[in-house]
Order: sequence, then C-alpha cells, then structure tokens
Amino acid sequence: MTRTAYDTVAESYADLVRGELDGKHLELGLLAAFADRVRGGEVLEVGCGSGRITEHLHGLGVNVAGIDLSSNMIDVARREFPHLRFRIESMESLSAADGSVAGIVAWYSIIHTPPAELPAIFAELNRAMAADGLLLLAFQSGDERVRLEHVYGHTVSYDAYRLDPDAIAQMVVDAEFEIEVRIHRAPVGNEPTPQAYLMARKRTS
Repeated sequence: MTRTAYDTVAESYADLVRGELDGKHLELGLLAAFADRVRGGEVLEVGCGSGRITEHLHGLGVNVAGIDLSSNMIDVARREFPHLRFRIESMESLSAADGSVAGIVAWYSIIHTPPAELPAIFAELNRAMAADGLLLLAFQSGDERVRLEHVYGHTVSYDAYRLDPDAIAQMVVDAEFEIEVRIHRAPVGNEPTPQAYLMARKRTS
C-alpha cells in the first residue's frame, strides 16, 4: 500500500519537497551534528524518497547511500543525484552486514510503519550498525493513525502514524541504543502537528 502510493506520487513529491530544508535551522543543525559524528564511515538513509536528505549529507562530507521501497522514488533519486548510490530495499531487512555502518538516518520514514512493528525495525537498524553507531530519527509527534487519500496532487490510499515521542524513545532504548539528543518542537508554517527528533548511539556494553 505505502510502496504503491509513493510510486504514484514520486515525481510530484520530489518537486514539492525540493528545498524543504531551506531556513530550517534546527533540522540543519541536527543533520550537521550527525554528519560530524559519522563522517569517515558508511552511512545509510533509510526511506530516502527522492534523495534530498541523502544529497544534503553527501554535501556535508558523509559517505552515504539511500534506500527506499519505492522503485519510482529510487528512479527519481538516481536521476536527480546521479553521483550518489541508491537502491530498492526495505528497512525491515537491510542488506548491510552486521556492524557495517557508522550511522543511519530515518527522516520521516518510520511514520508509515504501525507502531507495534517498530521495535523489530529498530533492532534491525542496530544490527547493521558498528559499535557506537549513530541513529537519527525525525517524525511527526502525536498518537494516531491518519488515512491519506489525496496527497501531492494524487489520489492514493495509505496510512501515516503520528508517533508518541515517549513511546519511540523507549523502543529505541529497548533496541540497545542510548539516547543522546531528544527534541520536540511546535509546528511551524503549514505543519499540522509538532515535530520530534531523536539521536541515539548504539550501546556497546
């Protein structure tokens, strides 16, 4: 359902989110702090969509690749950023070897997974990370499922979840991460909900 929806909206989505980070000083600061910590290692953006965050991290000197379930999104990302690596893959089952990546970014890509299934995803992300690997999450704050039927100028049918930051933080801790940064901010502009950001380090003992 989610894959089909993003295949449908891929081109329109890429157009609408282009430049979406402009003026977002908090988000830019978080990405810069993440980049400083993982530079020199292999990094994944899971649920990369059209690749804008992957490209931003690359511009910060990060060796980053993007993965996404949507083949059309990957096609768009490869066209927009041909110098970067993108592949079709699920965050539920990464091809990365155990302990092989220095960091993982999930930038609004956990919001389409039912909350009950997120612990398994966080465990998979932990598996792929090297010792002291860094996880960066961004998601919409709340506690509800929203059915989306018309987005980015297209008729679709899929779910998005507004997630409880306390619940997500506990899941991340349970998946053997230590939380280092946790931010909750008010909505700005046309955002319907507060936004949440979490940075966590893989626990090594």
